[in-house]
Amino acid sequence: MDISPIVLRKAYETGSLKPSEVVECVFGRLGDPDQEAVWLSTTDAAAAMDAARALDARIGEISALPLYGLPFSVKDCIDVAGEMTSCACPEFAYPADSASPVVARALAAGAIYIGKTNLDQFATGLVGVRSPYGVPQNPHNADYIPGGSSSGAAVSVATGTSSFTLGTDTGGSGRVPASYCGVTGL
Repeated sequence: MDISPIVLRKAYETGSLKPSEVVECVFGRLGDPDQEAVWLSTTDAAAAMDAARALDARIGEISALPLYGLPFSVKDCIDVAGEMTSCACPEFAYPADSASPVVARALAAGAIYIGKTNLDQFATGLVGVRSPYGVPQNPHNADYIPGGSSSGAAVSVATGTSSFTLGTDTGGSGRVPASYCGVTGL
C-alpha cells in the first residue's frame, strides 16, 4: 500500500480508504525483515487503532486536519509523552513526561503516531551505522548504508511504514539519509 501523504489524502477524500485500514497495514508490516533495526519502540497497536478509528469518525473534518490519518515516526531524540527517549544510548534513556511541541502539533493536526526510530547515537553521524540497536537496512540495496543520523526515520518512510517522520538535521542528519533512501528530507 502506498502511504505517501498525497496518495492517502486523495484516498481519504474520495472515501476509498480509512485511517484504520492504513494503521492495520502499517502494523502488519512492522515485523517484516526490512524493518529490523528501524524501530526502537512502537506504540501499542490498539492505541494506534483507537486513534485511527477516531479519525475514521471525523472524516467530515478532514479539511481542518492537514495531517489527517498520516502514520508517522519520531526519531528517538525527540520526546513523545509516555515513551522512552534514548538517543540510541540505553544508559541515557529517560521517560518523556510530555511530547515535544512538534509531536504535539502533528497529533493535533490528525497524524497517527507509530513509534520511535533508530539513529546514529546522540544524533552524531552521517552514515547510520553507529547505534547499539543495529543498522537499519537501506531499502534499495542491503550493501549500502542508510545514511544518518536519522537512519531509521528515512527507512521508515522509504519502506512505507510511515507517511512522514519527525527528525533532526544538524549538518545533514535528515537530508543525507533521505537522499540515500530515496525520500525527501526537509
